[in-house]
Amino acid sequence: MRSVIAQTEFLPILSPGRHRSPRSGACFMEFASYLAGERWSDHPACTHGTLAHLARMVNDRTSDTGRARLTPLIPSVVGLTSDDPLLDVLLAVRAAHAALPIVAEERQRSQAVGLHVALDVLRDRRDESAVEAATLARAALRAAPDADEWATRFIDEMPRVRMRPGMTVRQCRDIVTVAVDGIARACVVDPDDQLVALLTAAVSDTERFVGGRTRIDVAGPASASATEQSPLAASATR
Repeated sequence: MRSVIAQTEFLPILSPGRHRSPRSGACFMEFASYLAGERWSDHPACTHGTLAHLARMVNDRTSDTGRARLTPLIPSVVGLTSDDPLLDVLLAVRAAHAALPIVAEERQRSQAVGLHVALDVLRDRRDESAVEAATLARAALRAAPDADEWATRFIDEMPRVRMRPGMTVRQCRDIVTVAVDGIARACVVDPDDQLVALLTAAVSDTERFVGGRTRIDVAGPASASATEQSPLAASATR
């Protein structure tokens, strides 16, 4: 990783969108690529793809003042990655948990469907991180009972979809996209607070997950979770 202290005068300034070079600014993940010594990119290899997607979304949807509060988190995501597909599901749950109680009704419904599908994926997992994610999902659904009821009816009325278990990476990222955009538009006192808190929690979740997988790998190979299709819409990525 580059020395932040030694190169302070060259550090790019956080701003929304993509940038051609550090001199024109940087989004959260471009800054991470810079610190990691990678090729300048908002999709660097140093960070898990769904966490990076969340970081890009939060970077773009916060105000200039809120965005400045993200800077201390950037070094934390360098080297923070995993090839376990369960992590995509956990990050989707974290985003939906933050969004569901405060976003508009139509967004609540899609987030609630996503949480029900995630609970299906997590049901037979006994990993500590999976249990925590399931607890978050249930808490979010309890906070929005109307959306929970709608999602239950929606899934019950689509039996063919229910037969295709799992969540794809794109579907997990769709949940993240809708969650972040919904929080940014929510009628709350300070959406920036919500978005900064979401990214902070997601980084912490990923750190614990990656650390847990490392410990498991030392003791023996961890079982991989399959990712199949689910009833969630495919996502848009930047």
